[in-house]
Amino acid sequence: MLKKTGLDRPPVVRLGDAPRGDFFTSGLEYNPPARGVWNIVHTGMLIPETHEIFACAQGCLRGVILTAAEMNALDRMSWISVSEQDMFDGTLESDVVDGVSEIIEGLPYRPRAVLLYLSCIHLFAGCDFDIIIQELSDKFPDIDFSDCYMTPTMRKTVSPDAKMRAQLYNALKPLPVDERSVNIIGNDRATDENSELVRIIKDNGFTLRDITSCKTYDEYLEMAKSAVNIAYLPTAAMGCNELSERLGTKALYLPNSFDAVRIRENITKLCDALGVECPDLAAEEEKAEAALRSAKAAVGDTPIAIDFTAVTQPFSLAKLLVENGFNVKYIINDVLGEDGEDFDALKEISPDIEIYSAVNVNMLHFPEEEHERVIAVGQKAAHYFSTDYFVNIVQNGGYYGFTGIAEIARLMEEAAAEPKDRQTLISHKGIGCESCI
Repeated sequence: MLKKTGLDRPPVVRLGDAPRGDFFTSGLEYNPPARGVWNIVHTGMLIPETHEIFACAQGCLRGVILTAAEMNALDRMSWISVSEQDMFDGTLESDVVDGVSEIIEGLPYRPRAVLLYLSCIHLFAGCDFDIIIQELSDKFPDIDFSDCYMTPTMRKTVSPDAKMRAQLYNALKPLPVDERSVNIIGNDRATDENSELVRIIKDNGFTLRDITSCKTYDEYLEMAKSAVNIAYLPTAAMGCNELSERLGTKALYLPNSFDAVRIRENITKLCDALGVECPDLAAEEEKAEAALRSAKAAVGDTPIAIDFTAVTQPFSLAKLLVENGFNVKYIINDVLGEDGEDFDALKEISPDIEIYSAVNVNMLHFPEEEHERVIAVGQKAAHYFSTDYFVNIVQNGGYYGFTGIAEIARLMEEAAAEPKDRQTLISHKGIGCESCI
């Protein structure tokens, strides 16, 4: 019966046997109730003085409306429901233009920008998004319109997350460049002020701009002045490159690795781009090593589970922990990302680590099974292994470099000693979203 329904796909593979690329066969998926990652609604709300409008079918609207409600931001969102009839009467474009116009004219405030989201149903029908944006821009010249997408069908090409992080900067137009200013692009939380990345920028007299710190739309527009755009999240790389190409400025991608050599390489690239002297970083590396030793003493041989939503390079973190004596036993991840070299190294030094799928339908009842005590790094790992001892971060938590390693080690030590209210925390949508309750 399982073979006939396609539900016999195993949700786990031994690291030593795992292929490079997709670890599991695609098929029916399960979405676990660990909801701390940001989605396109949260991300769009980062732009101050903007209004989001979603045009999609009612089933899709339910999720985005609930997200806005959980953020206490329903006043910043409106929606247009697409019916089956709209698909056949040739009014797809005009219905969106008319709906958006009615919404804008009825708002109690005038938004500086409107983020307009079309769904996959519009793309299937060949809707002309460019015409819609042009007509709305002509009708409301004081408002910046940005084309945004709620299209899960894009996941195998450009993910909705990556596309949204690129569209965040659509309204930025060329301005006189300030050579002493830098942007961090594509983040949904500020980078740790103590990180090597931020300290080098600020200690050398550069202005640091980040959408997470923009309080007004004018502050957001000033990001176009920066001479260097930096991204370190993989989902932000495309947006960083597109923005830099459009503005004629420099793009710098410094992925958030846990490998000491790559950390130093990233810092060297940063200093070269800024034209400043590269610091030694020996003290920072020593502090990271000391934090790891302290965490290991607290954690002991307790098994560690790491998931890909907590850190963008889970195999890089796993390799670092294994090399420092930690008992990394499980990794929740479906596809190999940027840390391929660390994946290959782990195959040699710790091939018995088990890789579990985050979305395989056969993981549905996995949390109900009896599990040994596990310390989890990430919400999905905490959910699947039913542990209240976990590090509650997403996308590196804003940490970076050697100081980031030290902070994550500290959080692991804290997690080993203090259980958390797992069910309450993992049901919270969008960790770090200031508007959320």
